[in-house]
Amino acid sequence: MIHQLIFAAPKPGMTEEEFHRYWVEEHAVRYASRIPQIKRYAVDTRVALPEDDGEPLWNGVAEIWLENEEEQLASLQTPEFLQGARLDEPNWAAFWRSVVLDTDTEVVVQGRPENEPQPGVKVIVLGKRREGMSRDAFRRYSRGTHAPLAAAIPGVRRYHQSFTRDSWYGISEPPFDVAYHLWFDSTDTLRAARRSAEQTRAEADYKNFLDERYVHTLPVRQHWVIGPEAR
Repeated sequence: MIHQLIFAAPKPGMTEEEFHRYWVEEHAVRYASRIPQIKRYAVDTRVALPEDDGEPLWNGVAEIWLENEEEQLASLQTPEFLQGARLDEPNWAAFWRSVVLDTDTEVVVQGRPENEPQPGVKVIVLGKRREGMSRDAFRRYSRGTHAPLAAAIPGVRRYHQSFTRDSWYGISEPPFDVAYHLWFDSTDTLRAARRSAEQTRAEADYKNFLDERYVHTLPVRQHWVIGPEAR
């Protein structure tokens, strides 16, 4: 299953609130969700926290699940995409700022079954492997060494690692090699976790396998449009 992540930002002149509302209530429902090949679809809207200074690179993430490459290619040729979702993008998104990753997602902390109520906030951490480190070595380190450190952070209810698919490396070097997903019950739980010794240890480990210049963190709320069970 392809787990596609699309990081997006609002078009000039649109507020973040307007951007989130249009994406969740208009674009997702009227256009993107009608593409028949999409099995599951969620929109993650950014959560602004007091300690997060500066303008974010992205204000939300689309999560799209497709069965395989053939289904993905077919989806891009449908009228629902060409005459619907694609044409609607300039109405709300600064598409030139979007970043797309096709990933294979692995579960580290299972958490509750997805058809049950889920924790209230998720953190997505984007990472690029450090220079000189092979892709295989990076993934081994991420799975075997870093994953236990992140899973030990207080309040983590679910934890997934999404690795950029091998096919992307045959074209060029992708902008990111991994996206980590960590769920917490609330923003208060997340903020407490950020002050913990376990969080400090997990972040200190970045230097061992990530290029810290390209680590980006985005707290979000996940809104299911199709799912969590596949249609």
